[in-house]
Amino acid sequence: MTVPDERRAMSDPLTQVVHLLQPRAVFANLISGKGDYAVRYAEYGQPSFCIMLKGTCRLAVDGHEEVTLNAGDFVLLPSTPPFTISSFTPAPLPVHIDPKTMPGGAGERRYGTPGGEPEMLSLGGAFLFDCANPKLIVSLLPGVVHVPGATRLAQLVQMLGDEYMDPRPGNEFMLSQLAGMMLIEAMRWSTTGRAPPGLLCGLGDERLAPALQQMHAQVDRPWTVGELADVAALSRSAFFDRFSRTVGVPPMAYLLSWRMELAKQLLRKDLAIAEVAERVGYASTSTFSTAFSRHVGKAPRLYAREGS
Repeated sequence: MTVPDERRAMSDPLTQVVHLLQPRAVFANLISGKGDYAVRYAEYGQPSFCIMLKGTCRLAVDGHEEVTLNAGDFVLLPSTPPFTISSFTPAPLPVHIDPKTMPGGAGERRYGTPGGEPEMLSLGGAFLFDCANPKLIVSLLPGVVHVPGATRLAQLVQMLGDEYMDPRPGNEFMLSQLAGMMLIEAMRWSTTGRAPPGLLCGLGDERLAPALQQMHAQVDRPWTVGELADVAALSRSAFFDRFSRTVGVPPMAYLLSWRMELAKQLLRKDLAIAEVAERVGYASTSTFSTAFSRHVGKAPRLYAREGS
């Protein structure tokens, strides 16, 4: 029986990105509201999310249009600027919170009228990414990803809420896996045209998607723009312009950037530089070292030593 080559095991670009990010969910608290309330959160600067478990509320993220959140909704803020969560008739004086100092796991945090059954119940949390470039998710997604209660995502929201409310053996692993699945669903949703120029936007383009998939599936292949244009069934010039506009960079620049992200991951695994060079499509170690140093700002050997 042949064991699949690890380099070919994941050819789907979205799977590769999530695998590279290695998301972990760090949960804060259950947040509930009743009556009139307003909670103002300071800038966090890291990816965070909110899962609406019950009721409705208003979400106003600085620099973005206000949205209404309903039970089953999922919101992802890739960089988490300041934002306010409030009832539809907000309290005149909001409660101010610095998420960087707010303790997690301290039970339910109630806003508005204390006691009694909450009118709004949500679960707030943050993602940590065990990867070389955590800012990768910021470049892939819009500033506010609001996914209304789609069936698949609503099921994950319900499962995650149940797991959080009733922890059992394996709870930490389950929460992490469910959060990762929700991240994938949010990224899938963003391929429908709501994403900024980047990989997700490209995957939503029926002509560019096959080319992106082939680039990720065979990252070590010496691709040319003409070959990728053939995969996309476009002329070379049309493909180049469409790719540059939709993905935000020319095809070869995107391929170089992705090769370097993979190389950083492989170097942290203590692979030999010659093997890393081969895996990401370089015929010689010296050529790879020059490209890596120019792109990352330090030599592969130094990067590997610092990473380990």
